[in-house]
Amino acid sequence: MSMATAMPWQAWPDLQLVWPWWLLALPLPWLALWLLPAVRSGAAALRFPHEARLRDIAGNGARARPLRGPGPLLWLAWALLCVAAARPQQLGEPVQPPQAGRDLMLALDLSGSMQEPDMSLGGRPVDRLTAAKAVLADFLDRRAGDRVGLLVFGRRAYALTPLTLDRESVRQQLQDSVVGLAGQETAIGDAIGLAVKRLREESGEEQRDEDKVLILLTDGVNTAGLLDPRKAAELARDNGVRVHTIAFGGDGVMSVFGFQLPMPGGGDEIDEATLQAIAEATGGRFFRARDTAQLAGIYAEIDRLEPVERPGPALRPRIERYVWPLAGAFALALLSFLLAGWRRR
Repeated sequence: MSMATAMPWQAWPDLQLVWPWWLLALPLPWLALWLLPAVRSGAAALRFPHEARLRDIAGNGARARPLRGPGPLLWLAWALLCVAAARPQQLGEPVQPPQAGRDLMLALDLSGSMQEPDMSLGGRPVDRLTAAKAVLADFLDRRAGDRVGLLVFGRRAYALTPLTLDRESVRQQLQDSVVGLAGQETAIGDAIGLAVKRLREESGEEQRDEDKVLILLTDGVNTAGLLDPRKAAELARDNGVRVHTIAFGGDGVMSVFGFQLPMPGGGDEIDEATLQAIAEATGGRFFRARDTAQLAGIYAEIDRLEPVERPGPALRPRIERYVWPLAGAFALALLSFLLAGWRRR
């Protein structure tokens, strides 16, 4: 016998029954036929002159002849019907559908300077955080297919949401963020370090380096934290995380009815050189936004980056096979009834 010859049970690889307990119904017709009491007849169907002799021969109150039961075709039809009810399925060949998207981490500065009302939104003055939230919410609407995470930083850095496809939960956490939630100072280096740690831990092994992106928005200078921003940039580069940095903040003036008015405490210094060095070291880009319109344009430009195709998780489609035993049961039952009618004729 050749080794290449398939054994009978190998003809249907990966065959499984979804509801195997239906096979317990196989002996039900046999049990009903043999366990139910036989029919007794007390009335004489035919009168005969020698009734007494016949009664002595057959016995008074004789049991009627047992039912013959269904034929072999009906038995086989019932068995196939039970197999069909058990819902056999076969696993198809594994397929890997392509999936477009990135692992994208958003880092938002919540230090005290983010409450400066030097931005405009819808024709009314707003603080920097409110303007950033509006732009980020619009940015999230366009990132279908990405796994997005959110972290905030001030004196310390905190991850609010892990990488997830549920952009609505990210948007809700974004809207609930307030100035000072993470402290009044600015820990840019710690924010980058935490983002790299989360991207490394939560990205799968199949995730390529060019798919991991951090977008960091800040309006100040690194004044807190344990990790130097430039050292954090090296850590991001070594882990394949591309960092886009956005310096956000006005020039210390606000336009009111066409007049440029100085803002109290405005014109805070932004360390553009460090932010630019971080972006260059990791293969990202540095942006400067002085108003809401410029910030929206920056996120629109980042949004235009082409998503990288990567294979999704391997899936094995389930192929329903109950149709075949069901069709066989119907054909056998029909054939049995046709043969019964032919025999009667």
